Amino acid sequence: MAIIVHHLENSRSQRILWMLEELGLPYEVRRYERNPKTMLAPPALKQVHPLGKAPVVEHDGRVVAETATIPEYLVAIAGGRLGPPEDADGALRWRYFLDYAEGSLMPPLLLSLVIGKMGPLGWPAKGFVTRMAMTHIDYVESELSQRPWFAGTDFSAADVMMSFPLEAGRQRLKLDGRRPSIVAWLERIHARPAYQAGLAKGGPYAYA
Repeated sequence: MAIIVHHLENSRSQRILWMLEELGLPYEVRRYERNPKTMLAPPALKQVHPLGKAPVVEHDGRVVAETATIPEYLVAIAGGRLGPPEDADGALRWRYFLDYAEGSLMPPLLLSLVIGKMGPLGWPAKGFVTRMAMTHIDYVESELSQRPWFAGTDFSAADVMMSFPLEAGRQRLKLDGRRPSIVAWLERIHARPAYQAGLAKGGPYAYA
């Protein structure tokens, strides 16, 4: 049975399309557009999942939500492809970066976006939030200077998960020229044929 991906424009869900292309699993995309004034997801997504967020996938009678949960589900049904390395340290890094992407890295980047939209009201908090975000960016830069991919020597689902926050961070924090390992990693993932195929399926995406 083909997987149905409920995909919201310019969102985390682009990662799921990319991962499905990497795995070669059959899928169908159902696209949703943001409200042009509020930039929120449309109410129609609540008919799929009560929280009304994307991504959500439907497969084999299941509705699977949460961006970090979906890649694990896809790895399982793909027989372990893009899963953790066999060595213990690599497996731990794989699990860590799957969780870190949304649990630690994304929140300060989201705060930075919100504060940027507040104009003068956000100025008092801007410096603190930027420093917090850059602490994470410096950490990620250090990690990528030690290995080509987040879990180890091979591309994996951990790289898929880390893509959206680093794509957003590259724009919001103007990383070009200052974090060469991150920029080189982004260029490598953007050059992957499966990444390009996912973009074609998902429609316009502001962070590629």
